[in-house]
Amino acid sequence: MNRKFVFHTIGLILMVEAGLMLLPILVGIIYRDPYTISIVLAAGITVAAGLLLYFGIKTPNSTVYARDGFAIVALSWVFMSICGALPFMISGTIPNFVNAFFETVSGFTTTGATILDKVEPLGYALLFWRSFTHWIGGMGVLVFVLVIVPLGGQHNIHIVRAEVPGPTSDKLVPKMSSSARILYAIYSIMTIAEIIILFAGHMPLFDCFITSFGCAGTGGFSNHTESIAAYHSLYAEIVTGVFMILFGVNFNLYYLLLIKKTKEVFHNEELRCYLAVIAFAVITIAINISSMYNSFAEGLRYSFFQVSSIITTTGFSTTNFDLWPQYSRAMLVFIMFIGACASSTGGGLKVSRVLILFRSAGRGIRRMCRPRSVETVHMDGRPVSEEVVNNAGIYFICYALIASLSVLILSFDMLTGRLEIMPILALFMPSIWKNTDRGPKITKHEGRLRASAGK
Repeated sequence: MNRKFVFHTIGLILMVEAGLMLLPILVGIIYRDPYTISIVLAAGITVAAGLLLYFGIKTPNSTVYARDGFAIVALSWVFMSICGALPFMISGTIPNFVNAFFETVSGFTTTGATILDKVEPLGYALLFWRSFTHWIGGMGVLVFVLVIVPLGGQHNIHIVRAEVPGPTSDKLVPKMSSSARILYAIYSIMTIAEIIILFAGHMPLFDCFITSFGCAGTGGFSNHTESIAAYHSLYAEIVTGVFMILFGVNFNLYYLLLIKKTKEVFHNEELRCYLAVIAFAVITIAINISSMYNSFAEGLRYSFFQVSSIITTTGFSTTNFDLWPQYSRAMLVFIMFIGACASSTGGGLKVSRVLILFRSAGRGIRRMCRPRSVETVHMDGRPVSEEVVNNAGIYFICYALIASLSVLILSFDMLTGRLEIMPILALFMPSIWKNTDRGPKITKHEGRLRASAGK
């Protein structure tokens, strides 16, 4: 591992995090929140740590490999979560480090789990920071860094491949930094659009921001303990439900819409499967629970919202679905594992990966009947490489093992789930920690060849 470059980059990321803390500080000043000072102190500590790592290390060797990308992504999220927990600890609202770290990891990874019985006592500044972590982590922290400070060349692609959720991370345009800007522009515009639409429905402006951050990052933190149910508003439920689904769509498709390649969008197999699963789940659950409510329409209302929330792994709720019949609860668990689309802010296995796994399984069954047949797995009319197919199988096995074995390490679960498992697991490989600060070693034979070329 190129340790100097890794920690040099982490220093840069911590400075960016400190800058992002300025927004909740501004909110705290506007609402005269006494907890604002805790975020100011946390930002100071974070920027100091970032400066120490960034300027305290000599200019690193620029040679970077895929393993360095994994290390940067995994370690950055850990360091960011530690620093992000400081406002809760300094304020005394969550004095225990493990609990504060859990809450922050849940925010950055857009998991939405919480250790708090009531969230209202946090106040405006901390509630804003808590939900803002959803928005920061939704599209990817390092993707955001690339928007501000492109690292250049191979660095960008290794980092994005390690962080972007899904089996692929195609560039929208030749430069990865430009692709990152396009993605964040789309992400920001969609977030602003939801804030405006919610505000038009008479939701308080602060609540519009918090709810939109939860939808955009598909995280589910709310400024009300009752979540979206606190508003008792059909309008808020429909808007939130629709935007949760939209943020669960592959963002590359939005770019295709912008450049007017609508045919490719509507022929995208992952999108069609994603919408089909949602439609099937909403209708069948509504039929299953209709007897519990005053009408089928009311059952459809609750079914639509909870399906939108669960399949995107957002976590908002408007009713106690634990009281629903067995089929409805089983369906919610099933779609939770499927998750949203690749290159979206949603979680789960990802629809494209599930499609690849099913088609790979079908190919295996057909080969049993016709051992000499040669066929490839296809998506959107194009063959999928064997590497991608194999990686999908490996990911599923790791996903199942971690879900089965990890009961007491939930913070670890959230990080591995958000970072697509591999970057975190890579940290436990001894080979990744081998020092490559001085660049790749050159054999004597290679040295002679280079000397000859120089002559």
